Amino acid sequence: MKRLVASDLDRTLIYSAAALQLTMPDPEAPRLLCVETHKHKPLSYLTETAVGLLTELARTSVFVPTTTRTREQYGRIRLPGPAPKYAICANGGHLLVDGVSDPDWQRTVTTRLAGECAPLDEVRAHLRATAGPAWLLKERVAEKLFAYLVVDRALLPEGWIEELAAWAEPRGWTVSLQGRKIYAVPRPLTKSAAVRELARRTGAETVLAAGDSLLDADLLMAADHAFRPSHGELADTGWTAPHVTVVPESGVLAGEEILRLLTARAAEPSPAPERATVPAPGAAPGTAQAPVAL
Repeated sequence: MKRLVASDLDRTLIYSAAALQLTMPDPEAPRLLCVETHKHKPLSYLTETAVGLLTELARTSVFVPTTTRTREQYGRIRLPGPAPKYAICANGGHLLVDGVSDPDWQRTVTTRLAGECAPLDEVRAHLRATAGPAWLLKERVAEKLFAYLVVDRALLPEGWIEELAAWAEPRGWTVSLQGRKIYAVPRPLTKSAAVRELARRTGAETVLAAGDSLLDADLLMAADHAFRPSHGELADTGWTAPHVTVVPESGVLAGEEILRLLTARAAEPSPAPERATVPAPGAAPGTAQAPVAL
Protein backbone atom coordinates (compact mmCIF):
# COMPACT_ATOMS: atom_id res chain seq x y z
CA MET A 1 0.00 0.00 0.00
CA LYS A 2 1.42 3.38 -1.03
CA ARG A 3 1.51 5.87 1.82
CA LEU A 4 1.99 9.61 1.56
CA VAL A 5 3.51 11.32 4.62
CA ALA A 6 2.98 15.10 4.73
CA SER A 7 4.76 16.83 7.60
CA ASP A 8 5.19 20.40 8.69
CA LEU A 9 8.84 21.31 9.27
CA ASP A 10 9.45 24.13 11.77
CA ARG A 11 8.78 23.07 15.36
CA THR A 12 7.40 19.74 14.12
CA LEU A 13 10.44 18.01 12.58
CA ILE A 14 13.17 20.68 12.64
CA TYR A 15 13.97 23.10 15.46
CA SER A 16 15.79 26.38 15.89
CA ALA A 17 18.15 26.76 18.84
CA ALA A 18 15.42 28.71 20.67
CA ALA A 19 12.86 25.95 20.10
CA LEU A 20 14.99 22.91 21.03
CA GLN A 21 13.81 22.87 24.67
CA LEU A 22 17.06 21.24 25.75
CA THR A 23 19.35 22.21 28.60
CA MET A 24 22.78 22.93 27.14
CA PRO A 25 25.37 21.75 27.96
CA ASP A 26 23.92 18.46 29.18
CA PRO A 27 25.71 15.10 28.85
CA GLU A 28 22.29 13.44 28.42
CA ALA A 29 21.21 15.76 25.60
CA PRO A 30 20.96 14.11 22.16
CA ARG A 31 23.52 14.85 19.46
CA LEU A 32 22.22 17.31 16.89
CA LEU A 33 22.69 17.74 13.15
CA CYS A 34 22.29 21.19 11.57
CA VAL A 35 19.94 21.03 8.57
CA GLU A 36 19.62 24.75 7.80
CA THR A 37 22.03 27.65 7.58
CA HIS A 38 21.50 31.26 6.51
CA LYS A 39 24.24 33.80 5.95
CA HIS A 40 26.72 31.23 7.30
CA LYS A 41 24.79 30.87 10.58
CA PRO A 42 23.22 27.58 11.75
CA LEU A 43 19.46 27.88 12.14
CA SER A 44 17.66 24.52 12.43
CA TYR A 45 18.45 21.08 13.78
CA LEU A 46 17.43 17.42 13.95
CA THR A 47 18.67 14.85 16.45
CA GLU A 48 21.00 12.18 15.06
CA THR A 49 18.32 9.58 15.78
CA ALA A 50 15.79 11.65 13.83
CA VAL A 51 18.17 11.72 10.87
CA GLY A 52 18.10 7.91 10.63
CA LEU A 53 14.33 7.80 11.07
CA LEU A 54 13.72 10.40 8.38
CA THR A 55 15.99 8.55 5.97
CA GLU A 56 14.01 5.35 6.57
CA LEU A 57 10.68 7.17 6.25
CA ALA A 58 11.67 8.58 2.87
CA ARG A 59 12.57 5.04 1.75
CA THR A 60 9.23 3.47 2.74
CA SER A 61 6.78 6.24 1.79
CA VAL A 62 6.19 9.31 -0.34
CA PHE A 63 7.58 11.87 2.10
CA VAL A 64 6.38 15.44 1.46
CA PRO A 65 7.76 18.41 3.45
CA THR A 66 4.71 20.65 3.93
CA THR A 67 5.46 24.17 5.09
CA THR A 68 4.27 27.76 5.30
CA ARG A 69 7.78 28.82 4.29
CA THR A 70 8.34 30.45 0.93
CA ARG A 71 10.23 28.49 -1.71
CA GLU A 72 13.36 30.50 -1.00
CA GLN A 73 13.15 29.80 2.74
CA TYR A 74 12.48 26.11 2.12
CA GLY A 75 15.51 25.99 -0.17
CA ARG A 76 17.79 26.73 2.78
CA ILE A 77 16.94 23.37 4.38
CA ARG A 78 19.02 20.29 3.61
CA LEU A 79 17.22 17.25 4.98
CA PRO A 80 19.16 13.98 5.20
CA GLY A 81 18.86 11.48 2.39
CA PRO A 82 17.77 12.11 -1.20
CA ALA A 83 15.93 15.37 -1.87
CA PRO A 84 12.15 14.78 -1.66
CA LYS A 85 10.54 14.57 -5.08
CA TYR A 86 7.57 16.60 -3.82
CA ALA A 87 7.29 19.50 -1.39
CA ILE A 88 4.53 21.94 -0.48
CA CYS A 89 5.46 25.57 0.22
CA ALA A 90 3.65 28.83 1.03
CA ASN A 91 0.92 27.01 2.96
CA GLY A 92 -0.17 25.11 -0.16
CA GLY A 93 0.41 27.91 -2.64
CA HIS A 94 3.24 26.07 -4.39
CA LEU A 95 3.51 22.37 -5.10
CA LEU A 96 7.13 21.57 -5.94
CA VAL A 97 8.00 18.66 -8.21
CA ASP A 98 11.75 17.98 -8.26
CA GLY A 99 12.26 21.47 -6.84
CA VAL A 100 10.14 23.29 -9.46
CA SER A 101 6.72 24.81 -8.79
CA ASP A 102 4.04 22.94 -10.74
CA PRO A 103 2.35 25.37 -13.18
CA ASP A 104 -0.97 23.52 -13.22
CA TRP A 105 -1.22 23.81 -9.44
CA GLN A 106 -0.25 27.49 -9.61
CA ARG A 107 -3.15 28.13 -12.01
CA THR A 108 -5.54 26.21 -9.75
CA VAL A 109 -4.52 28.28 -6.71
CA THR A 110 -4.72 31.58 -8.60
CA THR A 111 -8.23 30.77 -9.82
CA ARG A 112 -9.45 29.79 -6.36
CA LEU A 113 -8.06 32.90 -4.69
CA ALA A 114 -9.49 35.24 -7.35
CA GLY A 115 -12.94 33.71 -7.02
CA GLU A 116 -13.25 33.14 -3.29
CA CYS A 117 -11.58 35.94 -1.33
CA ALA A 118 -10.63 39.60 -1.24
CA PRO A 119 -7.38 40.58 -2.96
CA LEU A 120 -4.09 40.63 -1.07
CA ASP A 121 -3.63 44.39 -1.58
CA GLU A 122 -6.87 45.11 0.30
CA VAL A 123 -5.77 42.99 3.24
CA ARG A 124 -2.28 44.53 3.33
CA ALA A 125 -3.75 48.02 3.29
CA HIS A 126 -5.95 47.17 6.26
CA LEU A 127 -3.03 45.65 8.18
CA ARG A 128 -0.89 48.74 7.64
CA ALA A 129 -3.72 51.08 8.58
CA THR A 130 -4.59 49.32 11.84
CA ALA A 131 -1.24 48.04 13.13
CA GLY A 132 0.39 50.16 15.82
CA PRO A 133 3.92 51.50 15.25
CA ALA A 134 4.76 50.79 18.88
CA TRP A 135 4.44 47.04 18.42
CA LEU A 136 4.74 46.39 14.67
CA LEU A 137 8.30 45.29 13.84
CA LYS A 138 7.93 44.12 10.21
CA GLU A 139 5.27 43.66 7.55
CA ARG A 140 5.91 40.99 4.93
CA VAL A 141 4.28 39.29 1.94
CA ALA A 142 4.97 35.65 1.13
CA GLU A 143 5.03 34.63 -2.53
CA LYS A 144 2.38 37.30 -3.35
CA LEU A 145 -0.10 34.96 -1.70
CA PHE A 146 -0.49 35.97 1.94
CA ALA A 147 0.75 38.54 4.44
CA TYR A 148 2.18 38.44 7.93
CA LEU A 149 3.29 40.85 10.61
CA VAL A 150 6.21 40.41 12.98
CA VAL A 151 5.18 42.01 16.28
CA ASP A 152 6.24 42.67 19.85
CA ARG A 153 3.69 40.45 21.58
CA ALA A 154 4.15 42.15 24.93
CA LEU A 155 2.83 45.40 23.42
CA LEU A 156 0.12 43.88 21.21
CA PRO A 157 -3.22 45.46 22.28
CA GLU A 158 -5.77 43.11 23.80
CA GLY A 159 -8.52 42.29 21.34
CA TRP A 160 -6.65 43.47 18.21
CA ILE A 161 -6.30 39.94 16.81
CA GLU A 162 -9.99 39.24 17.34
CA GLU A 163 -10.94 42.51 15.60
CA LEU A 164 -8.70 41.65 12.66
CA ALA A 165 -10.18 38.15 12.41
CA ALA A 166 -13.72 39.56 12.42
CA TRP A 167 -12.78 41.95 9.62
CA ALA A 168 -11.04 39.25 7.58
CA GLU A 169 -13.63 36.46 7.90
CA PRO A 170 -16.31 37.84 5.52
CA ARG A 171 -13.55 38.64 3.03
CA GLY A 172 -12.48 34.99 2.87
CA TRP A 173 -9.29 35.31 4.94
CA THR A 174 -8.16 33.68 8.19
CA VAL A 175 -5.98 35.13 10.94
CA SER A 176 -3.49 33.22 13.08
CA LEU A 177 -1.10 34.34 15.82
CA GLN A 178 1.98 32.11 15.98
CA GLY A 179 4.89 33.18 18.11
CA ARG A 180 5.79 36.73 17.06
CA LYS A 181 3.98 36.45 13.72
CA ILE A 182 0.41 37.35 12.83
CA TYR A 183 -0.59 35.58 9.60
CA ALA A 184 -3.38 36.69 7.28
CA VAL A 185 -4.00 33.83 4.86
CA PRO A 186 -6.72 33.34 2.21
CA ARG A 187 -9.11 30.62 3.33
CA PRO A 188 -8.69 28.54 0.13
CA LEU A 189 -4.89 28.52 0.60
CA THR A 190 -4.37 25.34 2.63
CA LYS A 191 -1.82 22.60 3.02
CA SER A 192 -4.58 19.99 2.89
CA ALA A 193 -5.68 20.99 -0.62
CA ALA A 194 -2.16 20.53 -1.96
CA VAL A 195 -1.80 17.21 -0.13
CA ARG A 196 -5.04 15.91 -1.59
CA GLU A 197 -3.77 16.80 -5.07
CA LEU A 198 -0.52 14.94 -4.43
CA ALA A 199 -2.39 11.92 -3.08
CA ARG A 200 -4.38 11.88 -6.33
CA ARG A 201 -1.27 12.16 -8.49
CA THR A 202 0.74 9.53 -6.63
CA GLY A 203 -2.13 7.10 -6.07
CA ALA A 204 -1.51 7.10 -2.32
CA GLU A 205 -4.11 5.07 -0.47
CA THR A 206 -3.22 6.38 2.97
CA VAL A 207 -2.16 9.86 4.11
CA LEU A 208 -0.20 10.41 7.32
CA ALA A 209 0.50 13.92 8.61
CA ALA A 210 2.18 15.88 11.38
CA GLY A 211 2.10 19.51 12.51
CA ASP A 212 2.04 21.80 15.51
CA SER A 213 0.37 25.09 14.52
CA LEU A 214 -3.09 26.39 13.72
CA LEU A 215 -2.09 26.52 10.05
CA ASP A 216 -1.50 22.75 10.26
CA ALA A 217 -4.97 21.92 11.60
CA ASP A 218 -6.57 21.40 8.18
CA LEU A 219 -3.64 19.16 7.20
CA LEU A 220 -4.09 16.97 10.26
CA MET A 221 -7.85 16.78 9.71
CA ALA A 222 -7.37 15.64 6.10
CA ALA A 223 -5.05 12.75 7.05
CA ASP A 224 -6.01 9.16 7.81
CA HIS A 225 -3.80 9.38 10.89
CA ALA A 226 -1.90 12.38 12.23
CA PHE A 227 0.52 13.37 14.98
CA ARG A 228 1.20 16.57 16.87
CA PRO A 229 3.68 17.50 19.62
CA SER A 230 2.88 18.70 23.14
CA HIS A 231 3.94 22.23 22.22
CA GLY A 232 2.70 24.78 19.71
CA GLU A 233 -0.56 26.58 19.07
CA LEU A 234 -2.61 23.39 18.75
CA ALA A 235 -1.31 22.22 22.13
CA ASP A 236 -2.01 25.63 23.64
CA THR A 237 -5.66 25.37 22.62
CA GLY A 238 -5.91 21.70 23.62
CA TRP A 239 -6.99 20.77 20.10
CA THR A 240 -7.02 17.15 19.01
CA ALA A 241 -9.20 14.66 17.12
CA PRO A 242 -9.88 10.91 17.35
CA HIS A 243 -7.34 10.12 14.61
CA VAL A 244 -4.64 12.45 15.98
CA THR A 245 -1.93 11.11 18.30
CA VAL A 246 -0.47 13.65 20.72
CA VAL A 247 3.11 12.73 21.59
CA PRO A 248 4.03 13.51 25.22
CA GLU A 249 7.39 15.02 24.30
CA SER A 250 8.01 18.66 23.40
CA GLY A 251 10.83 20.41 21.59
CA VAL A 252 13.30 18.57 19.39
CA LEU A 253 12.59 15.26 21.17
CA ALA A 254 8.97 15.56 20.03
CA GLY A 255 10.23 15.77 16.45
CA GLU A 256 12.22 12.61 16.98
CA GLU A 257 9.23 10.76 18.46
CA ILE A 258 6.91 11.94 15.68
CA LEU A 259 9.35 10.56 13.11
CA ARG A 260 9.55 7.29 15.03
CA LEU A 261 5.75 6.93 14.97
CA LEU A 262 5.44 8.01 11.32
CA THR A 263 8.11 5.51 10.29
CA ALA A 264 6.39 2.70 12.18
CA ARG A 265 2.97 3.56 10.75
CA ALA A 266 4.32 3.87 7.20
CA ALA A 267 5.80 0.37 7.47
CA GLU A 268 2.55 -1.26 8.63
CA PRO A 269 1.14 -3.83 6.18
CA SER A 270 -2.49 -3.12 7.06
CA PRO A 271 -4.48 0.02 6.19
CA ALA A 272 -4.55 2.92 8.63
CA PRO A 273 -7.85 3.47 10.45
CA GLU A 274 -10.52 5.53 8.72
CA ARG A 275 -10.07 9.18 9.56
CA ALA A 276 -12.53 10.97 11.77
CA THR A 277 -13.57 14.61 11.96
CA VAL A 278 -14.47 16.77 14.92
CA PRO A 279 -16.20 20.15 15.06
CA ALA A 280 -14.26 23.31 15.68
CA PRO A 281 -14.85 25.06 19.01
CA GLY A 282 -18.26 26.72 18.82
CA ALA A 283 -19.33 24.93 15.63
CA ALA A 284 -22.81 23.48 15.32
CA PRO A 285 -23.12 19.80 16.26
CA GLY A 286 -22.22 17.55 13.35
CA THR A 287 -20.15 20.24 11.61
CA ALA A 288 -16.67 18.91 10.83
CA GLN A 289 -14.04 21.62 10.70
CA ALA A 290 -10.50 22.40 11.65
CA PRO A 291 -10.19 24.83 14.59
CA VAL A 292 -10.72 28.49 13.87
CA ALA A 293 -7.38 30.32 13.71
CA LEU A 294 -7.34 33.43 15.89
